[in-house]
Amino acid sequence: MKFSTTLYHTLKQKVINTFEKIKHRVLPSTNKPTRGRKLALQIIDILTLGIFWHQNGIETKKDLYNLFVLPCSYKTLVVSINRFALLILLLCLRLAEENRKHPHLVKYTDATDIPVCLLKNAKRHKTMYGLAAWGKTRKGWFYGLKLHLTCDAECRILSFSFTPGNAGDRSQFMNLNKALSGIFVADGGYLSEKLARAFYREGVRVLFTKPRANMKKVATAAQNALYDSRARIEGIFRNLKLFDGLVSSLPRSINGYCANYFYALCARMLA
Repeated sequence: MKFSTTLYHTLKQKVINTFEKIKHRVLPSTNKPTRGRKLALQIIDILTLGIFWHQNGIETKKDLYNLFVLPCSYKTLVVSINRFALLILLLCLRLAEENRKHPHLVKYTDATDIPVCLLKNAKRHKTMYGLAAWGKTRKGWFYGLKLHLTCDAECRILSFSFTPGNAGDRSQFMNLNKALSGIFVADGGYLSEKLARAFYREGVRVLFTKPRANMKKVATAAQNALYDSRARIEGIFRNLKLFDGLVSSLPRSINGYCANYFYALCARMLA
């Protein structure tokens, strides 16, 4: 418990530092009278507990509840974590904004699948119906969402978006990177002369995509080194899924699913 408490307070200070920069946008003025029942847990504690849950490989919210002595019921904890999912998303956006101030010259863009349930249950899945969709990757078919992400060579997340699973990778590229500059590296899913020309700005930004094996195009040694360095963004996706709990079929509401994704992303950005 002492070890967990130390980790918790270290994480809480990081959350406070970020939250101070956005609270004026999302919280009512302290001069106005408040209505309703007082929160059993402070907002900062709710956000920190949610991030702590994902950052430390805790399997369920019940395990999180049992780890701490909290002044509320288990149901209140679950409702509170899901309730402030949008606030966690705003924290993620703020962290990405901070990362974009002094990014590395080299950047990577890619997308990964987020199944919302097992493939055998997809036709009966109702919770995310309307948001999730069938998609296909090199691993095969899945039913769920996609996380599109841009990071730099120092593995800092600069921008991200969530789409249905059937969204094309190239459809999000311009939105993710329109405010960024530098050398962008992507896999064959972004291979498009039209996209490369639209994105190119002389002396500002350029897109390198790995040529397919059947193309009459030879990459230079420097370009091959850039393509090989794409392991950085693959590592972020791996960590999000294996250690931060990005993929889950446990939530029973749309808010629960969204909370799971946003807390997992924030946990990785604050790691």
